[in-house]
Amino acid sequence: MINRRTFSAGLAAGAAASAVTVRGMAAIPVSTKARNVVLVHGLFADGSCWSEVIARLQAAGLNATSVQNPLTTLPEAVASAQRVLDRQDGPTVLVGHSFSGMIVTEAGVHPNVSALVYVAARAPDAGEDYTALAKTFPTPPASAGIVYDGDEGRLSEAAFLRDFAGDLPKEKARILYAVQQPFQKALLTGKTTHAAWRSKPSFYAVSTEDRTINPDLERFMAKRMGAKTIEVKASHLSLISHPGEITRLILEAAGQDA
Repeated sequence: MINRRTFSAGLAAGAAASAVTVRGMAAIPVSTKARNVVLVHGLFADGSCWSEVIARLQAAGLNATSVQNPLTTLPEAVASAQRVLDRQDGPTVLVGHSFSGMIVTEAGVHPNVSALVYVAARAPDAGEDYTALAKTFPTPPASAGIVYDGDEGRLSEAAFLRDFAGDLPKEKARILYAVQQPFQKALLTGKTTHAAWRSKPSFYAVSTEDRTINPDLERFMAKRMGAKTIEVKASHLSLISHPGEITRLILEAAGQDA
């Protein structure tokens, strides 16, 4: 078992002051050149959260598609991503934010997937209890802000603005809050049966100011998978507050010039 305090201290010692730090935790994955990118959103969001990244990918000549994750059960969420992957016409980079790292981990075994990108995302092993893994790290503040209406969950406005989108202008964060898609409790009980990162080149963007997933948990998962890792001084929503850095990581995963 990795000693978390030792692991965290070692990472902190090498941190730089710049907004983005590239960490050579493992050999840089070699990616197949791809022109397709499929993006999957997590909890408290919808497919439009990738808009800033999509615009940049399209400007670079890539075909980008954002999956509308149903947020119902893990099998249904994986199936929604697989249907989009089926439509791709060649090597495809599969990208997931937050909870959808579960989907990337499971659906990433699809033959069209050439590389995986995790953006402040869950990255469980096959059959692993992610909740149990997360409990080995301090609980992030956003967890206390989840509210339920029966089996339907969402993030409170205060938690959304402070703990989910803390580095976005308040006006923009409130718009994102207004369009957040509720999730079903059953979604949180799912476990992956595959770990695509064990066989596919993997890339990870850690959000150093994350209050939704513990940044040290993100670092642990990135190191475990041997991912090419960058650190972004951002909230959980680095894909919106730092879309340029996230796009460059995706382009690298696609074997394209950033």
